[in-house]
Amino acid sequence: MTYAVLDIETTGGKFDEEGITEIAIHRFDGHEVVDTFISLINPERPIQPYVQKLTGIDPKMVQTAPRFHQVAKRIVEITRDSVLVAHNAQFDYRILRTEFRRLGYNFERKTLCTVDLSQRLIPDAESHSLGKLVRSLGIPVSNRHRANGDALATLKLLQHLLDRDTGKTITSEVIRAETLGELSNRQLRFVEEAPDSVGVYYLYDKDGNLLYLDGTRDMKRSLNRHFTGESPHSRALRKLTREVRFEKTGSELIARLKAFAEVRENKPSYRPRKKGRQVTLGTALHINGDRFPLGGCDLLLVDTGRSEGERAAVRIGQEGVKGMGYFGLNHQINNIPILENLLTPIADPRGGLGIVAAYLKDQKVLRIVELNESS
Repeated sequence: MTYAVLDIETTGGKFDEEGITEIAIHRFDGHEVVDTFISLINPERPIQPYVQKLTGIDPKMVQTAPRFHQVAKRIVEITRDSVLVAHNAQFDYRILRTEFRRLGYNFERKTLCTVDLSQRLIPDAESHSLGKLVRSLGIPVSNRHRANGDALATLKLLQHLLDRDTGKTITSEVIRAETLGELSNRQLRFVEEAPDSVGVYYLYDKDGNLLYLDGTRDMKRSLNRHFTGESPHSRALRKLTREVRFEKTGSELIARLKAFAEVRENKPSYRPRKKGRQVTLGTALHINGDRFPLGGCDLLLVDTGRSEGERAAVRIGQEGVKGMGYFGLNHQINNIPILENLLTPIADPRGGLGIVAAYLKDQKVLRIVELNESS
């Protein structure tokens, strides 16, 4: 396995608005360093005073340094087909990806954090900070808080940790996939616990207030997108989320309808993008290739349930969506009184119909049942 051991110094400032002032990368093939790149970088933005004091890097030092776009190709080349390694790799990876996003390039690498690896292999260490950890191991370090000094200390620490991993399994377990490298340990836990299935997911803040909810065909993928997205919406959720809950629905149509109804009822701080369409009663729904005039009959859309012996159901009447829910395969779904007891009504039937129409534009349900009110 090849590693790209790096350290980045930044301007400081607001989250995701930082710029890089210095970078050092050592490409390590498991035995020796085979390539090195070290450079100051003109961040094209102010360097915070506390950062100047900590690193010694001031605006004059970077004034004639290359800008990030001038070194981007070199960074891509030296890290290609390697695992990025850093002490607190989430930070360095996020900063790198942010700079590349500004250039319109999606930079992705697997990552390995020596904080995480040292916590697994040296759990009793007094501290897992880079300075204290390398001192406790007798690893010489110089030029702290400069990119190359910290990168070399991280490289020596990595070599020590690889030697400790005699079974050669713990290192592999700590390596994160390309799409997970920017996540904090809490966010990573949320994503790992998320089902990769259809349902509704709920994000809460530290006080238990509902921040956001939405229905999706893949809760794990959608949650990961929130925690790695660059929109103001994603940044806010990334910062505020302290708890995540999930509810499997089996049917994506049910997930969308449930999210629509619960957003309307619970009014979360952040709203999902609207997925509905304007539907005029008296027109027609196109379902599985067939045309059904609205108001002409009572329809039951039957879809996948949460388990093998269950089906999801959405009932559509003249005014819109009359209810949604689940039934067992032994239920008499043509019996209207029984069906009404099984399904949960929604507060906005017309809006729910718009959700159904948008879904059916590209998707199908298992089957359609025409109901007879006199049954």
